[in-house]
Amino acid sequence: MANSIEQFMEEIEPYVIEQRRKRHQYPEIGFAEYVTTYELSEQLAGKGFSLFYGTDFLTSEERMGVPCDPMLAENEQRALQKGVPAEFLEKMKGGHTGFAAVLDTGRPGPNFAYRFDIDALPIEEAGCVDHVPAQQEFRSQIAGMMHACGHDGHAAIGLGLANYLSKKKDSLSGKYTILFQPAEEGGRGAKAIVDKGWLDHIDYFMSGHVGIHNLPSGTVAATTSKFLASSKINAKFIGKSAHSGLEPNEGRNALLAAASAALHLHSIANHKDGITRINVGTLHAGAGRNVIADKALMEIETRGETNNLDAYMQENATRILQASAALYDVELELEHMGRSVSTAADHDFAKVVERACASSTSLKIVPHLEVGASEDVTYMIERVREQGGKATFMIFASPLPAGHHHPCFDYEEQALLAGLETIIRTTDYLLKEDGLRA
Repeated sequence: MANSIEQFMEEIEPYVIEQRRKRHQYPEIGFAEYVTTYELSEQLAGKGFSLFYGTDFLTSEERMGVPCDPMLAENEQRALQKGVPAEFLEKMKGGHTGFAAVLDTGRPGPNFAYRFDIDALPIEEAGCVDHVPAQQEFRSQIAGMMHACGHDGHAAIGLGLANYLSKKKDSLSGKYTILFQPAEEGGRGAKAIVDKGWLDHIDYFMSGHVGIHNLPSGTVAATTSKFLASSKINAKFIGKSAHSGLEPNEGRNALLAAASAALHLHSIANHKDGITRINVGTLHAGAGRNVIADKALMEIETRGETNNLDAYMQENATRILQASAALYDVELELEHMGRSVSTAADHDFAKVVERACASSTSLKIVPHLEVGASEDVTYMIERVREQGGKATFMIFASPLPAGHHHPCFDYEEQALLAGLETIIRTTDYLLKEDGLRA
């Protein structure tokens, strides 16, 4: 099949790049990917896939960090203006975005699943002349929103894979499930998909991420490790407002409590057993310079190389938040907004990927690279393993002009083609191997 794959890759390249750029121009944050969900699903029309949306796709109550109702309503209205039909939007109302595309050949064979995340970040994209999306006029069209982590490219890879499977469906066996996941950022979306059962009884699971390592495009890590467990917490301090000149003694300063907590949170001791991280990402407080601040909202994340290390960070963070609130006599409310767990890819997948891609002239497969960050795909990997399947998470490396989550983030689009080719070749190889075992 080597020649047919090479021919397919040559034919699909313009489409993958076009779809990546289209997605880049219209970024949407987690659980508000209304236009993204609709437009991706439209690309699969007539290709033999059964599509599942809304509560057929994810368990509503297992979603974490869903945006507030006014924000969802604003994005739903924007989706209608962008051309999403009202009857389609109804399937996604209230932040039920993303979908599963299932191709069931009806012939005995392995169950494959693939995950591609689709959400963006609340970041204003750079417009400087050396930023390629600005140069080539596919910069974000939505103020304050940007695909600053490569999920636009992941969605495009998913579409490329769907096109390949559709084209080959008459010669395939088994079942293929492509998961277009909402709300990966903040570890909010995967658990709701896992809970719905999409990762049960899967023989082979593949996913991956563009960038991460600043290496030449065409370099693909077959397996990964060092996923940091992470927890996302909102801390709300509630005090009492008062006139700062007339009666400051009557106030209870939520701003000072939050500021004190922010400083002390970053003093939590590193743990001897591995990597630990904490970050206070935002702090909003106060109403005016002459008013004792009665409210403060802080967004925090913890990370740990293992689940136990993240628990250590959470325990100490909670202690400091409570102590800071008590020090300034204010109330504290904590809300857990997202979570991801620690795991590693199945290392024996490395040999499979290396063998599958041995005939490729464009790929350089390396057996393993470390992630060093958090990813809620870990919930999917763990569920596949619990059920006796094999799972890997790859890295589709690229030179990076700026790091992930930066206003100037970008990557070489050839990295997307490398990722797609690797997934296709590995799927074909596993199908062949499964046939030999049968």
